[in-house]
Amino acid sequence: MPKHATAPRSDHWDRSGLPAWSYFSDELLEAEKELLFRSHWQLICHIGDVARPGDYVAADFTGERALVVRGKDGTVRAFHNLCRHRGSRVVGDNRGHCRSAIICPFHGWVYNLDGTLRGASQPDSLPDLDSQEWGLKPLEMDIWQGFVFVRFKPGPQPPLSQVMARFDAELAQYDLPSILPDGSGLWQEEIRANWKCVRDVDNEGYHVPMAHPGLDDLFGPNYADEPFRDGASRSLAGFREDRSTLWSVRNYKKILPHQSHLDDQHRRAWLYIGMFPNTAFGIYPDSVIFYHEFPEACGKTIQRGAIYRYPNEDRRLRAARYLSKRIDRITAKEDEQLIEWSWEAAQSSGYDGVILSDLEIGVRSYHDALRTLFPVLDHDEPEPGRLAEMNALLLRAGAPRG
Repeated sequence: MPKHATAPRSDHWDRSGLPAWSYFSDELLEAEKELLFRSHWQLICHIGDVARPGDYVAADFTGERALVVRGKDGTVRAFHNLCRHRGSRVVGDNRGHCRSAIICPFHGWVYNLDGTLRGASQPDSLPDLDSQEWGLKPLEMDIWQGFVFVRFKPGPQPPLSQVMARFDAELAQYDLPSILPDGSGLWQEEIRANWKCVRDVDNEGYHVPMAHPGLDDLFGPNYADEPFRDGASRSLAGFREDRSTLWSVRNYKKILPHQSHLDDQHRRAWLYIGMFPNTAFGIYPDSVIFYHEFPEACGKTIQRGAIYRYPNEDRRLRAARYLSKRIDRITAKEDEQLIEWSWEAAQSSGYDGVILSDLEIGVRSYHDALRTLFPVLDHDEPEPGRLAEMNALLLRAGAPRG
């Protein structure tokens, strides 16, 4: 693939980004929460996070609560983290272990690890309860490359494994179902910006030479972005062959052992896979990461992620993983500043839109995916209370570009 690969150069494709109002419209945000976050696939964890029967991971997204647990039979299942009695969380921690059952901390209702109701507290005070009917409510679930996804409501995406199938052959060499948590757990932090600002920064490598000295030192111009297509995107960054100047990068390249199971293209490269609407994977020779973000308010976003190691990790590979984590941590802080500046810009009286480079086709194709679902983004901000109505009308009319 050529360096900085993008769509063919053209002065004819629309280079404008999303309108400023889309970054601070409360009505749009509520529509996004419903369609993009509750009705699209959302990543909860990796099967390695729930390795033993009774292990669980819980996560909260845009008003929804998910629970993934491994049953006594070894099967991984997903449920609403919602007691059938009064709606309490049946687990209060984001991660933990249940010995043989899930016990609601409110009134002590007990559920088997397969979600069926084992028994209610003081059953004589209640009618007879069918164990299936009154069990935990299951969530639609799909597992891709060992990663567990759920969908809270039916939505426009096809089965997740179908969305991501085109990457399976390339990823087979990494054996992702076998990876293990690195021991630091699932992390979470707050970003003071609209969630789309995170995607706008993350979906292009045009800013790497200026904004990310570490990444530029690692792979320089050898960064190839591909546009979003059918719900996913791909970028590949091969390491530069010349000497790196930064300590972490120089020693990372020096320490990283030869990974014979990887082909020549991936042995010394970082691979990124993006999944619409909000998830990114970093697949490295030494480790695997994911991160994604969820809106709480127009200017408040929660980002969540984790790091995984390979099961055959020795001391040298562990040292390389430490260094890649260090490079990523610095990069994330640099991106956080850019994200917040982008959010500030959208609120400025001087902001009148953007112009996108050929090197920002990832941003443009992502915006196109949003516009497909929200054709209202091609128009002026609707009058208060009319966004949903106007968007529905545009969708029925075939969403002509405004």
